[in-house]
Amino acid sequence: MADAALVALISALVFAGAIALIAIALRWRRKRRRARGNPNPAGDYAHRVHWAPTSGKLNFSSFVYMDVDGDGSYGQADRPMAGIVVRLYDERGTFLASARSNGAGFANFSMSSKRRSAMIQRPGIYRFSVSVPPGWRASSANQDQAVRLRDAPGSMVGLVGEGLPKPVGLAPGRTASGSTPVGMEATLSVMGKGKLLERHALPADAAFRFPLGVDADEIVIAGSGLDRWLRLSGYPIDLGLLAPGALAPDASLKAIGFDDITPRGLRKVPSGHAGLDWHNLNAMSRDHTSNSEGYVNGNVSGAYIAYTSSGHPAEFGRATPFGFHSAMLAAAWLASEGEVALVESWLGEELIASDEIALSALAPVHYAPMLRAVTRIRISTRHHWQAVLDDLMLAL
Repeated sequence: MADAALVALISALVFAGAIALIAIALRWRRKRRRARGNPNPAGDYAHRVHWAPTSGKLNFSSFVYMDVDGDGSYGQADRPMAGIVVRLYDERGTFLASARSNGAGFANFSMSSKRRSAMIQRPGIYRFSVSVPPGWRASSANQDQAVRLRDAPGSMVGLVGEGLPKPVGLAPGRTASGSTPVGMEATLSVMGKGKLLERHALPADAAFRFPLGVDADEIVIAGSGLDRWLRLSGYPIDLGLLAPGALAPDASLKAIGFDDITPRGLRKVPSGHAGLDWHNLNAMSRDHTSNSEGYVNGNVSGAYIAYTSSGHPAEFGRATPFGFHSAMLAAAWLASEGEVALVESWLGEELIASDEIALSALAPVHYAPMLRAVTRIRISTRHHWQAVLDDLMLAL
C-alpha cells in the first residue's frame, strides 16, 4: 500500500510539473507572438470593440506639494514634495497600505478589479491620510480626504473614482534662529507688510530661536553694530553667529543657481561658473536620482541643485573678496534627516565665520550670515552625508 501511495504521489507531481511546463511554454509562445507582431495591417489602428477591464493596474494618486507662499492653494510658486507618507484606509477604517510621494509629488496606490496584488480592488469609500511632518502644517487643511470608487465595467481596471483627492499643501513651521557674540546685545523685530508684529531682545553670547507667524515677511536686527535686514522666504531662517558689519541692505546681490551648467542630468560644477572656483560640488537635476527626497525638496528654483559629492567637504570662492549673503541648504536623503552642516567662511587665511546648521530633507534652511567680505566658503557635514545647495546669493 505504501508503495502504491508513493507511486501515486510521484505520478501526481510529474503530472503537475508537466502541466506547469506546458503553461510556461504557452505563455512564452504568446509573448513571442506579441513581440513579433501581426502581419495583417487591418487591425493596426482599429477602434476598441470589447470594452472590459484589462489585467493591468492603474495608479490612484494623492498629490502633495510644498506650499511656498502658504496660501493653501496649489499655484505656480509651489513645488511638488517627495518623501511624504500617505496612508490608505477602507470605509471601515482598516489600514490597507501606505506610500511615499515620489519626485513629482504623487503617492501612488495601485488599483485593479482583477489583480489581487492591487492595493484597491473593489468599490467603496477610501480615505487618504497625509502624514504631516512634526512642526509643519497642512496649509490646505485637507490632509484627510475620503473618495468614493465605483464599478466601471468598461474602464481599464474596472474601477473609477468619483474624483481624485485634492492636492494637499504642506508648509514648514518657520523659525528665525542664530546666536549673538560675547558682549553684544541686539533687538530682533519681526515685520509684516511694513508693520511691527513682534520684537525680541537678543542677549549677548546666547543662542536664539523664535517662531515666525504666517504674516511675517521680514526681520530687522539692530544694536551693537549687528544691524541687518532680511526678507523672509517660505523656509526656516538661520542667521548663524551675528557679526558686526553685515552686508548693507541695499547691496547688489546675484543669485547663483545651477540650471545653466548642463542640459544633462549631472555634471561636476566647473571652475569659472559665476566667476568662482568650485571644488567637489556637482550640479544635478532634481529628479536625476530615484528616491532622493532632499534633491527634490531642497530645490527652490529652476530644476537643478548642487550637492557635496559623496558627502565630502566642498568649497567655492575666488581671490577677490565678495559678499556672502545667503544660501538654501538641505539634507539629500530622509535617511540623513537631522544631519548637521558646518559652513566655514574665510577671508584670505582668516576664518571669519563658522556655523553649524541642522539640515532636513523635507525643506531647506535659509542660511543667511550676510557677510560683507569673504574669499572662500567650505561646506561639510558631520556624518559625511550629502548636503544640498540652491539659490546662493552673493555680492560679487
